[in-house]
Amino acid sequence: MAQAGVVLDKDQFNCSICLDVLRDPVTIPCGHSYCSGCIQDYWDQDDFLGIFVCPQCRQSFNPRPVLARNTMLADVVEKFKKTGLQEASAPADNLCFAEANDVECDVCPGRKNKAVKSCLVCLASYCDVHVQPHYDSPAFKKHKLVSASKRLQETICPRHDKLLEVYCRTDRRCICYLCLTDEHKGHDTVLAEAEIQNKQRQLGDMKQSSQLRIQQKEKEAQELRQAIFSLTHSARTTAEESDLIFTELIRSIELKRFEVRELIKAQEKTAVSEAEQLLEKIQKEVAELKKSEAELDQLSHTEDVVQFLESCQSLHAPPVLSASPSLRADPGLSFSLVMTAVSDFKGLLQEVCQGGFVSIYERVRDVTIIGPQNPAVQCNTTHTAETASATHMESPGAVPLLGLDQAPVSPLNPFLTPGPTFSLSPFGSKLSSGSRQRYLQRRPHPRRK
Repeated sequence: MAQAGVVLDKDQFNCSICLDVLRDPVTIPCGHSYCSGCIQDYWDQDDFLGIFVCPQCRQSFNPRPVLARNTMLADVVEKFKKTGLQEASAPADNLCFAEANDVECDVCPGRKNKAVKSCLVCLASYCDVHVQPHYDSPAFKKHKLVSASKRLQETICPRHDKLLEVYCRTDRRCICYLCLTDEHKGHDTVLAEAEIQNKQRQLGDMKQSSQLRIQQKEKEAQELRQAIFSLTHSARTTAEESDLIFTELIRSIELKRFEVRELIKAQEKTAVSEAEQLLEKIQKEVAELKKSEAELDQLSHTEDVVQFLESCQSLHAPPVLSASPSLRADPGLSFSLVMTAVSDFKGLLQEVCQGGFVSIYERVRDVTIIGPQNPAVQCNTTHTAETASATHMESPGAVPLLGLDQAPVSPLNPFLTPGPTFSLSPFGSKLSSGSRQRYLQRRPHPRRK
């Protein structure tokens, strides 16, 4: 590949997720390639959403694409690693001149090149060209090279001009060997490299612990996202189903209203029809009685004796009147008792609806994602709230309580009327004593047959 004059860049074979050379490359449907493990982990985070997005072009896929190894790209990456073309541009970069914030080479004459290594023995910094003797010559074998640093003078003891190779745990500072026989005599000291290894082990443990905490928090975040998604979906479904139930309930009430109206009209028609038939019968009997009375009046004015006596013999007996039924001819006759029954039904329905809403409110309030952080405080608060609620209901003229704060009944809720009040505690809801007594004292209405 190099002989053919092909110039390749390392970034062309980097995974955009881990920013490293592709490992076991796979290609997704949009054409972008990633490490198999990287894209799997990336999509696992959005698995609960059911939508899988390309990290570069943001194209979404549903269902989750099946990943297959890109054999051709994997071969190219392997050849890329073997030939070392990813380092082709390194010499040009390493031989650049030093900028304002770079470490300058101490050997370069004129304009200084950028230093890449610093020697703790020579106390000098070198570029790529001048550091080569430290690699090639045995004379520099015991010299210690580190990354280029401007703080080489800080590695020298200002008192003895010796390298700071010892760490004093007592004073928590680096010292040289001559300091051990002077002001740091008898202190807890170790080699700086040993202390570095000890600190690195501690940092490794801290990093591992931090990673475990990160994984735990990420798991909690994932579970929380899943809970939010499930709760949101359940809330939407429950709201729709409750709307259907309340719609059916409203239709049922509308049907009962229509039935009561028709029942009143039918009773009115039946009662008026019976009264009109009786009125017609009474009017006929009155007419017959008036006719008989007129005949008697005419006979009483007859002066002819013979005709009077003959007419008296031909008189008919007065018509027999039918027995009159008991009449309720009250001018104030009305359906007032019906209105009383309807009002009682309204009060009973309001109490039943209020009790049902309290039960619904309990169930809705118990659906939570995050529970109480301090159960002991929660239980203590609950006991205090229940005691205050009981004392409040027993005292006459008390204002109803809603939880721990005094608040009026919500005017947006048609079931929570200002009449019967109720008190809510953290672990349950109770009807007020007055409402409970009215409910127990109410006598059930007989069902109309």
